[in-house]
Amino acid sequence: MSLDAREVDAAIAIDAAWADEMRAHWTALMRLAVFGDLKPGRIGALGRFRRRVLDAGEKLRALLAPRDWIPQPRERLKSALACVIGFNESLALVEADAATLEGSDADALRVVLAELRAGVNAITERANAWAALLDRPHEEDDNPSQ
Repeated sequence: MSLDAREVDAAIAIDAAWADEMRAHWTALMRLAVFGDLKPGRIGALGRFRRRVLDAGEKLRALLAPRDWIPQPRERLKSALACVIGFNESLALVEADAATLEGSDADALRVVLAELRAGVNAITERANAWAALLDRPHEEDDNPSQ
C-alpha cells in the first residue's frame, strides 16, 4: 500500500500555535545567549554556545518549513522526521553547553531551554507516529517481481 499524500500532509502538519511558541522560546533563548549576563567556565565556551543556539534555530526553521515542494509523500515524511531528529540533537548540544554557564541570567536560560525541550518532546511523540506511517509496507514491497 503506497502512502497517501493527503494522509502524510495531515500527519506532518505543524500546529501554528506550537510553531509560534517554539519561535518565541528560541527568540528568548537567542536574546539571552547574545545579551544575557552569562559567564562561561572556559575561554571560548560562550562563543561556541552562541553558535550552537544559532544552529538550533536553523534546525527549528527547517522543522517548521512547509514540505509541499517535495513531490513524493514518502520523502516529505522522511524530511519531517529528519528535521525533528536534527533539532532534537542540536538542542541537546545547547543544553549541554548551557549547563556550564553561570551568571544572573543562567536560571532564565535554563527555563527557556526547558520550555524548548517540552516542545521538542511533544513533536517527538508525533514523530513516532510519522515513523510508524513510514514503516508501513508499500506497493513495491508487496510485489518484489516488479
